[in-house]
Amino acid sequence: MIRAFLFLFVSSASLLAAAKPNVLLICVDDLKPLLGCYGDKVVKTPNIDRLAARGVLFEKAYCNQAVCSPSRNALLTGLRPQALGIYELATNFRKAAPDAVTLPQHFKANGYHAEALGKIFHVGHGNVNDVASWSVPHYTPKTISYALKENDLPQSTREQALFENKTEAWKLPRGAATEAADVPDNTYGDGMIADEAVKRLEAAKQKQEEPFFLAVGFLKPHLPFVAPKKYWDLYDPASFKLPALQTAPEGAPEFAPTTWGELRQYMDVPEKGPLTEKQALHLIHGYHAATSYMDAQLGKLLDALDASGFAQNTIIVLWGDHGWHLGDHGMWCKHTNYEQAGRIPVIVVAPGIQPARTQSLIESCDIYPTLAELAQLPAPPQGDGRSFASVLRDPKASVRDHAIHVYPRGGGLIGRAIRTQRHRLLEWKKPGDAPENAVLELYDYEADPAETKNLAAEQPDVVAGLRKLLAQHPEAKPQISAKPEAKAAAEKKPVQDRGKMFDQRDKDKDGQLTKEEFLLNQPDPDEAPKRWIKFDTDGSGTLSREEFIKGGRK
Repeated sequence: MIRAFLFLFVSSASLLAAAKPNVLLICVDDLKPLLGCYGDKVVKTPNIDRLAARGVLFEKAYCNQAVCSPSRNALLTGLRPQALGIYELATNFRKAAPDAVTLPQHFKANGYHAEALGKIFHVGHGNVNDVASWSVPHYTPKTISYALKENDLPQSTREQALFENKTEAWKLPRGAATEAADVPDNTYGDGMIADEAVKRLEAAKQKQEEPFFLAVGFLKPHLPFVAPKKYWDLYDPASFKLPALQTAPEGAPEFAPTTWGELRQYMDVPEKGPLTEKQALHLIHGYHAATSYMDAQLGKLLDALDASGFAQNTIIVLWGDHGWHLGDHGMWCKHTNYEQAGRIPVIVVAPGIQPARTQSLIESCDIYPTLAELAQLPAPPQGDGRSFASVLRDPKASVRDHAIHVYPRGGGLIGRAIRTQRHRLLEWKKPGDAPENAVLELYDYEADPAETKNLAAEQPDVVAGLRKLLAQHPEAKPQISAKPEAKAAAEKKPVQDRGKMFDQRDKDKDGQLTKEEFLLNQPDPDEAPKRWIKFDTDGSGTLSREEFIKGGRK
């Protein structure tokens, strides 16, 4: 009798665990809603399109800031950048919220196996991955930036830049902005990430009693626009056209547009001035090719999910971290508060949810509480987000009458933007300054969808109404800086056995480290090349055991 009771108890517990929905979170770097399912007639994205046909597509989803790290902080903590006081790439979110429970950490605490592949948190520029969020170590592909040597930057150029006081690796010049090499998909990072994700789904089949939270972060279409040649060949270059509007909005403050410094770091892009028409069209082609390459990797993942038997009980979220200016307003990259940078693709597939499209306004920070509700977990312990699970059930419902996002500018200015169904109001001021000192922008997307003119001076009544919405939000915090004791603690590192580290990196056991061996699997790939130059004291192009252990010291 007791044995039968125990059997029933264990069986019931296993069924309960199995009933928990799995989560597949797909994060895509620099992906704007330039997709077939969003109405674009040129781009080739059949796999995102088929995912959209299975779920709810959000027509008016917005990031919380159009740059990688703050946007991902909002997704993964539910906290907006202005609540954290973090608007740049280098500051880790735990400096502002040390006890925050992240989205994957929340699922892990509630019985999920949480894994991450590729770019989920922003890692680099001094920032690090969040170890507490994952059940196993984060997977980073051991990849290359370019398959063709002529597209990479000569080492001598990097060294010269370092000696000219450009000491931060992320500010160094870079190689070509594009590459079309006739190579297999897994030559580049996204192909490797897709291959590994398929392996993780296979492994999950061996532990079906434990639900999974699998976060897969694809790297493209982020610069450089590198993709196997077959994805470039999907497009006729003559099919691309330049955006009609090549200037900033009339009446916009001079600091509001981006100067697209990220793109100007590449060796085939001018440091100043506009692109030629040929250059611009080639970059547009490159963005499309990189998007199609990423889409194909997503297809491999979706095929594996369907084959695994998990699909019927898996919540899938596809999320782009921010938009991208692709020549509109004469601008490139993200880094603004305008529509092309702020609007993002969001697609949600969930058990019991019918395919649909919705105009409901959502923000990146809303995804965390939504996933918690869909999985029947407790609400997040912190955050600015609102669950939009009700919208998934009824696409005509709404949980917000406006979205808010921010972008900083020099001199401590923070631009807070309110986006309603029709308008966007931008208020530029320093945190704590009087509202009457703010510089304002207003755009009407029914009358002027291309943002040709700042209407703030012409429509004071509309501005007043939108400022009432803005007043519902707390003042933006200024960018935080690490306290001296926190900085000292961060700089205090455990003693490393550098001899052992050398042996682990010396794969061919020849007593020398090549650059490739040294850079392989570095935790900070943007900073590591700077160390290589410092360590190679004799300029031989390889590191001896002594050079590696001394680390450039005399």
